[in-house]
Amino acid sequence: MKLNLILALGILSIVACKDAQPVMALSTEHGLLFDKADENAILANEGFIRSGKFVQGWLEMADPESGLIPRNLETDKDIWNAKDAAADNYPFMVLTSFFTDQDLFDGTMLEMLNAEKKLTSRVNTLPDTYSFSKKGFQNEKLDMAEIIFGSSEYIKDGLLPLTEWLGKSPWSDRMMEMLYDLKSEVSVADGISKVGSNASREEVNGELLQTLSRIYWMTGDEKFLDWALTIGDYYLLGDHHPTTDLEYLRLRDHGCELISGLCELYVSTSFAKPQKREAYKKPLHEMLHRILEVGRNGDGLFYDAINPQTGEIVQKRPADNWGYTLNGFYAVYLLDQDPSYKEAILKIYSNLNKYTNFDWENGSADGYADAIEGALNLYNRIPDPSVAKWMDSEIKVMWAMQQENGIIEGWHGDGNFARTTIMYNLWKSKGLYLKPWRDDLFLGAEQKGDTLLITIKSELPWKGKLYFDKPRHKENMKLPMDWARINQFPEWFTADKDSVYTLVDYDKSEPTKYQGIQLIDGIDIKLEDNKRMVVY
Repeated sequence: MKLNLILALGILSIVACKDAQPVMALSTEHGLLFDKADENAILANEGFIRSGKFVQGWLEMADPESGLIPRNLETDKDIWNAKDAAADNYPFMVLTSFFTDQDLFDGTMLEMLNAEKKLTSRVNTLPDTYSFSKKGFQNEKLDMAEIIFGSSEYIKDGLLPLTEWLGKSPWSDRMMEMLYDLKSEVSVADGISKVGSNASREEVNGELLQTLSRIYWMTGDEKFLDWALTIGDYYLLGDHHPTTDLEYLRLRDHGCELISGLCELYVSTSFAKPQKREAYKKPLHEMLHRILEVGRNGDGLFYDAINPQTGEIVQKRPADNWGYTLNGFYAVYLLDQDPSYKEAILKIYSNLNKYTNFDWENGSADGYADAIEGALNLYNRIPDPSVAKWMDSEIKVMWAMQQENGIIEGWHGDGNFARTTIMYNLWKSKGLYLKPWRDDLFLGAEQKGDTLLITIKSELPWKGKLYFDKPRHKENMKLPMDWARINQFPEWFTADKDSVYTLVDYDKSEPTKYQGIQLIDGIDIKLEDNKRMVVY
């Protein structure tokens, strides 16, 4: 496929082409697209500045001795815990630092990981809640159900998204050691664990299904798929079917994970265990159709909770996690082409304008973060201008909730503010980023057909590298397809490492060629204010 990349550096415009003749003149259409890329750059710049302030604000609140951040800044200021501080807040401090402060990423963020491993590991590598004042575990008595729940949250909500972006790293190593230890402590035959309760059963099993369905491909280790299949059999082939056997089904977070988890397992079996896919097909589609039948309001949004057997609406509030659940629907749609699954997405698209500045979670920024993320992940697959407009509107509502000190609301959900903001920024730059980051750097991109237009500006002279994204689902996770999944960072423009790309300066007669791997590893950029710059 022909692919043109157009790069604007300050006042310089450059065209990059793959297997195509360079375009030497800037057309009127390209000029308009550059204007849009400029707008994108301003938004992404604000997003990274806000994310950086979030990190600095929370670092100010870290325990000075352990270096760990507290669960929240009110009732639980004295504790670090796995299911909240580690799962939701810390990982997106790490990711923010990756983009905005390499020294912080390599230093304090890694030190926090090492401190967490040293101080909080209680059952082999599995963590337990740590008290800063006690300088030890908060509870003398070991609660295995809490440890399993916390470890599951930390892996799926925090370390797995980090791994999808970073690939192999100290954080992926932490994820894998915990997952291996978790395997020996979990018995899916009775739901979650040998000592677990029913309260968090669906959430933990859903998180495990999502994790295992991805980690199986990443590692090639059959034990992870076998473990996931045991959970899948429990819900789809046993007497615990989510919509025919359960009387309570939560369609928002802390419950909706099971729906997407079963869908992710179904996708994995389609490539790895076709016979098992056939066994799962009927009960899985029955689950999805029943949710569409009784689980939505008139605008297509899911209710917080239902009784799927009777159709009773248990919690009527629209779930901010509607996109999380529809990730699973769309993943199955890609395989089985049931039109009702795509129509469910389009129905919400047509009604999103009714949910502008909508109070998803009693005024919390977390509701906006989850709703925007869900929309963004689906928009990546099914673009729609009205959805783009809605996301641009709602991100500003969420951003306005940030305090002057960088803290958003002072609880672990603050990390979701940064997670969604970074996803939004990467949409605005089509996955490209600059290092070293500075607050006066502006990077935006806009794509039109085979043409990608990129604008980079700075207020002061700057020198560094421009990095292109890669097909991370394949390179980092080794997934057989890029199925829609919770907390992934969508891929926009990705460079093929083996392809050849050509960068062309409008003012020069000779183009510059790059291997795709060079774009991924970063190309040198030098910017001087109000001067023409070159790429070399």
